[in-house]
Formats: sequence, structure tokens, C-alpha cells
Amino acid sequence: MKLLQGKTVLVTGGSTGIGRAAAIGAAKAGADVAINYRSSSAEAESCIAEIEAAGQRGLAVQGDVADPAVAGEFIAKAVEGFGKVDVMVSNAGICPFHSFLDMPVETVQRTMNVNLLGGYFMCQAAARQMVEQGHGGAIVAVSSISALVGGEYQTHYTPTKAGLHSLMQSAAIALGKHNIRCNSVLPGTILTEINKDDLADMEKRARMEARIPLGRLGAAEDLAGPIVFLASDMASYVTGAALLVDGGAFVNLQ
Repeated sequence: MKLLQGKTVLVTGGSTGIGRAAAIGAAKAGADVAINYRSSSAEAESCIAEIEAAGQRGLAVQGDVADPAVAGEFIAKAVEGFGKVDVMVSNAGICPFHSFLDMPVETVQRTMNVNLLGGYFMCQAAARQMVEQGHGGAIVAVSSISALVGGEYQTHYTPTKAGLHSLMQSAAIALGKHNIRCNSVLPGTILTEINKDDLADMEKRARMEARIPLGRLGAAEDLAGPIVFLASDMASYVTGAALLVDGGAFVNLQ
């Protein structure tokens, strides 16, 4: 029995990076998977091809999570295609690195609208569908180690990730009576599109790798297992929790 056999999983920002890895990982665990994506049509199509290669149904729905209306549209199309929603993985996010003192207002607002408000409305829409269905469900938010630590060029980003972590704690309380579990994963430094330019600095990359007890930066696929676990019935008594997936970076203070 695969961990997500018979379940329908929705993933935002599912065409690349952690979202893509989570979507494909969910399919390999037996789930039908619907992904949301904003602009990467070719990548979305190739992700669906991998989901189908795993023997599951896949669906790609285009839309910008910064638009609250997109949340309801994504849920509606997933239900139309698969009949239900069992799991929401709120992953879509951006991090345009910038210094604090001259941070453009537009950059702050866009980051908040995508990362925090986009996550809020997606999770809310999924929860409404789960409550209507009446058989519970699971919500997993992709937060970040940045919810717990600072970043000089991430003053607009870290509050959004702390917000997602906090959202899962409060939503766990609000939705527990409906048997809907809400948890977050907190990735460390993962090699994805979001940070490829920043990590092109080989000196900085080497310095970051040296701080990680496991000796390497993370890959998107490193998040697939933890997300599948939290989405599965193996985590049936886990809610309001946060799972660090950072190779030990957070604890390596000395």
C-alpha cells in the first residue's frame, strides 16, 4: 500500500523546485495530483508527464496565487477533474533578494501577496472543500528555516515564511474539529530557481555548505519524503507541527 494511495493532492507552484518534487513524490506514493503554476507552461507539462509516468492522473491549472480568486478556481478545477481534495501543499513562493534600507514598496507587497496571502487563500479554499466533503484532510505549508532565523537581504521574505508557519498553527486549531491536519515544513538552503542566482557566488555557496552538518546544500527532492509523510495517514496525530528539513543547519550555531 502506497502512503497516498487513493488520495488527491494539490500543489501550488508545482511546475518547478520543491513544488514539482512534492507533486511527483505524491504521485509515486499513489496520489492523483493537480498542480498550480503561474507561467512555466513547459515545465508544468513535463511535471504532469512525470506524474502520469508514475501511473497517476495529473492536472495543471495556470494562475497567479497573488490573486485571491485563483484559489477558488484551482480547487474547483481539481474537484472537477478528480472529484475531491484530500491534501493541499501550499508551496508557491518568491524571494527577490534586496537590501532593507532601499527595499521597493512593490517588492514587499508582491512578496507578501504571493507567499503569505497566496498561501492563506489557497489553504482556506482547500479547507472549505475538505469540510464540505466531510472526511478530513491534510494541509502542508512550505515555510522555511527563514521563519526562525534572519537574512540580511530577506527582510521582506522572512516575515512571510514565519507567517505561514504561524498560519498552520492557528489553522490546526481552527480545523481540528473537522479532522483536517495542518503542518509546515521548514526547508534550509535548497537549490531551486528561487536562489540559483544568489548561490552562483561560489564563495558564498561554499561558506553555506560548511555550516551544514550533512555537508551539502539540499535538493528539492529532499522535501518530497517529509511532505508525503505529513500528508499521509502515518501522520494522523500530527498537527500544528513544523518539521525542519535543513541538513542540520539550524542547530549548528557553534
